[in-house]
Amino acid sequence: MHPDPRLKKLCAPVTDMTDELRALADDMLTTMYDAPGIGLAAPQIGVLSRLVVMDCIKEDGEKPRPLIMFNPEVIATSEEQGTYEEGCLSIPEQYADVTRPAEVDVRWIDREGNEQTETFSKLWATCVQHEIDHLDGKLFIDYLKPLRRQMITRKMTKLKRELARG
Repeated sequence: MHPDPRLKKLCAPVTDMTDELRALADDMLTTMYDAPGIGLAAPQIGVLSRLVVMDCIKEDGEKPRPLIMFNPEVIATSEEQGTYEEGCLSIPEQYADVTRPAEVDVRWIDREGNEQTETFSKLWATCVQHEIDHLDGKLFIDYLKPLRRQMITRKMTKLKRELARG
């Protein structure tokens, strides 16, 4: 949970696909769905590797579309911008509007070690950019004005103290 220095670190690329990493990715999907959330990055669970999971399907009855991305990178962005209210499992109960490119092309390695590319738009574009930011040590609150960011950080520090006391 923010503030945690691991959330501000640059994550290392995944160089070797192992069964342990695949199991970690599967566990991350379970954690994300249980939260419930639509995305989770490895540094959020204390693992400083370039791994994210996401699934932006939220409608009841719609088939889930879990994505596991090793070494994801944005390779192109649209000039058009989109604004979504973002939240983060590492910053509970705090939300803010963040403006990002409305469409992004992303390249990544899938669970089987194959390179994938896809164009994401709307909520999917916001989510993938938010999760990749985590891999670069950036949080959605870093897009906010300093006063608002400091206010949220103070709230999180207080919450962490309260949780530590039990």
